[in-house]
Amino acid sequence: MPTPPKDLRLHRSLTQGDRIARLPAPLRAVVTLSAALIGILLALTAAAAPAQAADRSATHIVQLERGVPLAEGRSLVRAAGGQVTGTVPIIRGVAARLPAGARSALDRDDRVKAVSVNAPARSQGDLLDTTRLATAYPRSVYAVSSWPAATGAGVGVAVIDTGLDGRMPDFAAADGSSRVVASAVTNPDATTALDTYGHGTHVAGIIAGNGTNRLASDPAAGKYVGIAPRANLIAVKASDDAGNATILDAIYGLQFAVDHKDEFNIRVVNLSLSSTVAESYLTDPLDAAVEAAYFSGILVVAAAGNRGTADGAAWYAPGNDPFALSVGAVDDQGTVLRSDDSYTAWSTLGRTQDGFAKPDIAAPGAHIVSTLAKGSAFSQLCPSCVVDDTYIRLGGTSMASPVVAGIAALVLERHPGWTPAQVTSTVLATGRDIPGRVDEANAAAAVWTDTPAPVPAQSATPNELVDPTTGAIDYTRSSWGRSSWGSAPDALVAGWARSSWGCSCPAAQDPAAEPTRSSWGNGVSWDSGWSY
Repeated sequence: MPTPPKDLRLHRSLTQGDRIARLPAPLRAVVTLSAALIGILLALTAAAAPAQAADRSATHIVQLERGVPLAEGRSLVRAAGGQVTGTVPIIRGVAARLPAGARSALDRDDRVKAVSVNAPARSQGDLLDTTRLATAYPRSVYAVSSWPAATGAGVGVAVIDTGLDGRMPDFAAADGSSRVVASAVTNPDATTALDTYGHGTHVAGIIAGNGTNRLASDPAAGKYVGIAPRANLIAVKASDDAGNATILDAIYGLQFAVDHKDEFNIRVVNLSLSSTVAESYLTDPLDAAVEAAYFSGILVVAAAGNRGTADGAAWYAPGNDPFALSVGAVDDQGTVLRSDDSYTAWSTLGRTQDGFAKPDIAAPGAHIVSTLAKGSAFSQLCPSCVVDDTYIRLGGTSMASPVVAGIAALVLERHPGWTPAQVTSTVLATGRDIPGRVDEANAAAAVWTDTPAPVPAQSATPNELVDPTTGAIDYTRSSWGRSSWGSAPDALVAGWARSSWGCSCPAAQDPAAEPTRSSWGNGVSWDSGWSY
């Protein structure tokens, strides 16, 4: 039966009270006493209920596959090093406090359906305020429609780029803490972990910027919001202070993400960069590092490049790797309408030297307004591109890639047990048609999907430098050594991040493998351009 209107329910309640008042005194006393006893019983039942429920201090909820007993689930949690705080039979779940690394172990167990963060529940009133949203791209890919289900909370996205200005309020959490949970520097020529060039901060803002954190008196408050505005960011500075980087700098950045994936729940890496030398993915060292991250459980999202349909346009790492989710750029015309979106003429489109069609998916990448690093070179390179003082408008596949990285973070918040392959297959299966060969990503369709799209049988052979049994780079066959991590020198410490590292490059295994001297010392370019 439909729920009656509120005013009708109130009328019926008053009418019932009036009827009791009209009863004879002895009978009225019995009815009143009965009601009181029922109220006491209900109160006692409610008071007893929490004792049977899970401890509210639980950090995770472990859901079990059908047929797996709760007792076995409790044993699984304890075996992984966790502490059971209660059971949730209605969802075949176990509430637990899990230490770092335990979640990954449980995720890999066939008896476990999903491991979810016990995040605070929020009322509808706590949803992001989009009334002042000035950019079109979050609506063009339906990200706004997915925010009631997921905002990226708890998911770590590593941005391997030119650094990140985490001092901006756009990268703060609701409680004022920083969502930049770690900062690493992999370029030995960098003198600061901050983004003095500007590219990385712009990319990070597209992924997880949140302008609603700004003071209400700020004219830009709430106007610019990224795709996953509550995701955590791991800033990896692979360039020097002028934005120059080599392949090895990016490789070390990917290794950092793999080494610390459990510590910071790194599920996604964004690479808005491109090698300057074309090489088959089977032998390219940057592609090898991409695959090492992929096989370790990290989805790598890569810019396709800005070479249009020229011969060999799709031949450059990392966008040419079949295990990377490569992204081309759509022009959404600056409108929230979907009917006017089209693939740009300058975005790479073609086949790799190994025969793979690229890119895999497309997203808005033209005239994208996002965060501007304070004092960075970008503000001087294009003063007319600066918007509202602390934002800047840019275009390129560098801007399209983080849109999809943000969508992946949304999907992984709602489906933390999904693999990189399942996220990829779902993003591709839910894409929507636009003019041209490449579909445009649809965040809401991917996020609200309950079952991942089927993963095609693997047809690509891993890179020759990747061990097919472990998915790790075989350093006995590569010309560079494995990097190690330690506390960064004071000059590299980013005080706004919770943790900071420097790269001990080169590693002891290969003293000759320096970024400026190794055989992998080819440069990388940042796939973005000025857009007015």
